[in-house]
Amino acid sequence: MEPEATIKRKVARNVEYYIKSAFKVFFFILFIILVTLLVGYIVMWLWNWLMPELFGLKTLTYWQAVGLLFLAKIFFGFGSGGPGKGNGKRKFRKKFSKEKCGGLRRDFDDWKLYDRFWKEEGENAFKNYVHKIKGDEEDEKTS
Repeated sequence: MEPEATIKRKVARNVEYYIKSAFKVFFFILFIILVTLLVGYIVMWLWNWLMPELFGLKTLTYWQAVGLLFLAKIFFGFGSGGPGKGNGKRKFRKKFSKEKCGGLRRDFDDWKLYDRFWKEEGENAFKNYVHKIKGDEEDEKTS
């Protein structure tokens, strides 16, 4: 068995950890509430400053501004969190499309060489084609 002092230290560390975690959660929730209140006030202030003057709309109360902000978040989404976020979805889509269209995708790999071909042989091939078509048309006219 472990000595009593070691057990007391472990218990003290666990208690300290849980108290710190509880304070972090509490202050995080408080921070979110304050940011929400501040953003609601900013939306109300901007609306009441711009919209009545520009478009002749009515002014908003604070709670109407918060409701409008919430409604806009529902309609337009809550965001992906900025650049670099959502890469998992893109990777999944890319992998899924490769698996789903694997055979078809190989056909498009040849198109990478199209520009080089056109520079090297394309103009001459086009001139030969035009000459061949004009020759066929002349043959049809004469017969």
